[in-house]
Amino acid sequence: MRNTQFALCFILASFFCGAYGAKITFTNKCPYKVWPGTLTSAQKPQLPKTGFELASGQSDSVDVPSPWEGRFWGRTGCSSNSGKFSCATADCGSGQVACNGAGAVPPATLAELHVEANGGQDYYDISNVDGFNVPMSIAPQGGTGDCKPSSCPANINDVCPPELQMKGPDGKVVACKSACVAFNQPKYCCTEEFNSPDKCKPTQYSEIFEKQCPQAYSYAYDDKSSTFTCFKGPNYTITFCP
Repeated sequence: MRNTQFALCFILASFFCGAYGAKITFTNKCPYKVWPGTLTSAQKPQLPKTGFELASGQSDSVDVPSPWEGRFWGRTGCSSNSGKFSCATADCGSGQVACNGAGAVPPATLAELHVEANGGQDYYDISNVDGFNVPMSIAPQGGTGDCKPSSCPANINDVCPPELQMKGPDGKVVACKSACVAFNQPKYCCTEEFNSPDKCKPTQYSEIFEKQCPQAYSYAYDDKSSTFTCFKGPNYTITFCP
């Protein structure tokens, strides 16, 4: 009887056992390779794929359980030297294609996702709070409610002020730091006496990000225009260079 119940639970997990999650499909529309990274929050077991290569025009996917919370990003300019893998932007420092529980080193564009159990309300967003390195979007497939895509399609590197620029060996701007990353001051990081929505306000730097990508988080308390929701267990598509 116990084995029968277990089998039934496994088969109908998405409806009765709280195991149903979402399929996350990554599509690379950039004219260059991107190496997506994944990070599960709160030190929980990581996903089967924590990093992989995605050539221009290719797609790949990973399944997440329910409930689940974490983030995704795209690394660029990656290569292996003497057996050690590293990337020019958003490197996770693992020395491998897989990030193995390590997050992106800023600056990095992030797709953040909270999958609620049993078809509850999911939350998702694109964030430039840690800076920008690649245009990116996240869009639910299915579900009910608003379920709108969140996108940062602009190349913020093109308008990045000199004091925020991160350049490659050829002098080209490869990423744009946030003011918090560049200056590490409470008023830019929303820390210390600025650690509340009424105290931490947009700055001249966050407004540059906001103007280019109004749907994306430009600073830590940019919730009103940047948090998106969807019900009933949608899948998600994450697109690089949407």
